[in-house]
Amino acid sequence: MNVKNQNIPRPIYTQHVMDLINKKMMIILVGQRRVGKSYILLQIKDIIEETDPIANVIYINKEWQRFSDIGKSEDLYKYVDNLIDQNKNNYLFIDEVQDIEDYQIALRSLYSEDKCQIIATGSNAKIFSSEISSKLGGRYLEVPIYPLSYKEFLIFHNLEDTDDSLLKFIRVGGLPGLALFDIENERQITDYLQGVFSTIIMKDVILREQIRNVTYLENLTTFIADNIGKLFSIKKVTNTMISQGEKISDILTSNYVKYLKQSLLIQPLSRYDIHGKKIFEQIQKYYFTDNGLRNFLLGFNIRSSIEKIIENIVYSQLLIEGYKVFVGSLRNTEIDFIAEKNNQKIYIQCTYILGSQETIQREFGNLQAINDNYPKFVVSMEPIAGELADYPGIQHIRLRDFLTRF
Repeated sequence: MNVKNQNIPRPIYTQHVMDLINKKMMIILVGQRRVGKSYILLQIKDIIEETDPIANVIYINKEWQRFSDIGKSEDLYKYVDNLIDQNKNNYLFIDEVQDIEDYQIALRSLYSEDKCQIIATGSNAKIFSSEISSKLGGRYLEVPIYPLSYKEFLIFHNLEDTDDSLLKFIRVGGLPGLALFDIENERQITDYLQGVFSTIIMKDVILREQIRNVTYLENLTTFIADNIGKLFSIKKVTNTMISQGEKISDILTSNYVKYLKQSLLIQPLSRYDIHGKKIFEQIQKYYFTDNGLRNFLLGFNIRSSIEKIIENIVYSQLLIEGYKVFVGSLRNTEIDFIAEKNNQKIYIQCTYILGSQETIQREFGNLQAINDNYPKFVVSMEPIAGELADYPGIQHIRLRDFLTRF
């Protein structure tokens, strides 16, 4: 039976935010819609009220009708200023702050006047573009929120850690709202993911960016879903779509990809030259923030692209763990992921199974060619893992074990 409650603690985020409270910085939780930002915000609010019972907590949810009058910066400032209590610790929680026009002006003023600790959520990366960041003057800390990790997925769905549970996670993804549905019921899952996808595309792309060619936007999104983990060239994509009858340009494709990134539906991954130690920002791959949404767009046909889905899941796990991630380039070979955190690195290759000597040579040999002593992993869905004699120092680990290793 599924847990019929999405408000399960997610301490990886709440503890991180609590450690940042009262450090004289605004805190912004940023993530794709429906990844659980609102619940995490409420959990932080509950912790504040428990630890400081007399605190003055101001809460605004822009998806609620009661706050529809707060549409502009001046509305936000007046509303908050009227509720400030000078004799208490004041906390301002705002859910979906990007729906308030010029919100950054009010936040900057409230911050500068030291009126309250500000904690807000946002569902569009555009709100933290370089232009707006300069208006906030470096006064905020951004905390990224992601869909459920595999370990969280098990808790939310009341499942044991088994191969069958992993397959469920691979198929339906990690949106917390799925805990309210029967994940064995394909129609329920399809309906839910359709609703989430439509909301993201409509609110965070079509309406926000005034998209005219909606059909091309949808076709492009499906194309990216079908090509996760592949090097992405705007020109090649444009030419491919033109050959399929689209009347578009490189500029249109580039803009639409940018809007999809800003909606946080997809995540870019830049290349890193291991030998030259250079980052190539213009040569990127893309993965979906939630693999379930990716699978939904392709009719849940996961068998033909299982290796890419595994890559997507590993990439998401690394982001959840706080790594900065790149795709590695070493001479004529490629490393799926280079992950960096706290001046440490790990290298990762992903595959479905090590079904041939050629596959073993590719996955292990590429890692063996890296001349340093940082940990190296080959992640697969083999039933048996462990170090191979011919490739000492390279850890072969099952996907389930990789996702639950901490």
